[in-house]
Amino acid sequence: MSDIKEEIEEDVDSSSEGDRELEIQELKNKNEVQLDTHLEVNADYSGEIQKLEVGYAEVKLVTLREMIADEFNLIHGGFIFCAADYAAMLAVNEKNVVLVASDCQFLSPVKFGDIINVIARVRHKEGRKRNVHVTAFVYEIKVFDGEFKTVVTDRHVLKLKLMEEKEEE
Repeated sequence: MSDIKEEIEEDVDSSSEGDRELEIQELKNKNEVQLDTHLEVNADYSGEIQKLEVGYAEVKLVTLREMIADEFNLIHGGFIFCAADYAAMLAVNEKNVVLVASDCQFLSPVKFGDIINVIARVRHKEGRKRNVHVTAFVYEIKVFDGEFKTVVTDRHVLKLKLMEEKEEE
């Protein structure tokens, strides 16, 4: 009789270990973040996603010859801004997020061959508004710092009611 009791206890113990493993896997899956915004962005010009978490994103932009602005191989700031904006949108990660304003500084020049690492964090969330702080680095040198103000809309910005009303006139 005690042998049967021991076998049942072993089965219970092993099944609860399996249950724990399943619970841990379910928690890991809940922490995974699915990309919901800017699905058609060209990573060559906006950067490649390195990390995506709720309210946080990291993007790596490898500078290309097409980004060069002058004979000294300076990278045009528009590409850096593009990667920063993309990182901000990823940090918000809502289907219909749009940029409405930004305040940014270019702190150091970037040249062809540099790899820019961009980090974006949602700092403030109020209703549909999100403020995102974005920094960009080449090695440990901060080359960009900015605040991005975004709004999450119910529908795509090109399908908002305001646009439809203007089309009817």
